[in-house]
Amino acid sequence: MGPAPETLVEIVQTSLEDDKAEGIVVIDLSKKSTIADYMIVASGRSSRQVSAMADHLHQKLKASGVGQVRIEGQATCDWVLIDAGDVIVHLFRPEVREFYNLEKMWGLDLPTRPLPQAQALPQA
Repeated sequence: MGPAPETLVEIVQTSLEDDKAEGIVVIDLSKKSTIADYMIVASGRSSRQVSAMADHLHQKLKASGVGQVRIEGQATCDWVLIDAGDVIVHLFRPEVREFYNLEKMWGLDLPTRPLPQAQALPQA
């Protein structure tokens, strides 16, 4: 058994902050969905940065004992999905993030300006 969901969130946040991710948002899904306990959304300034963030995060999750980490979207790195079981991470280039606006789909509005650091948004 791997780390607790809250520990995974901390690992993800630290990795993304270290890689200078922008607009990190943590969404608590525990009472909204059975797909995961948390969803984390963040942006990178370019496909290259998104790719690097995904690689680093994958390495850190595996090192922390997460058994299976699935990654989708690394071919183009416009939108990369990292599925670590209890935590799902979406990494976007800014314009792709704005287009899909996952936060709104979960009942949240995108911030009008990037969040300076990871910020947990309240549950609806």
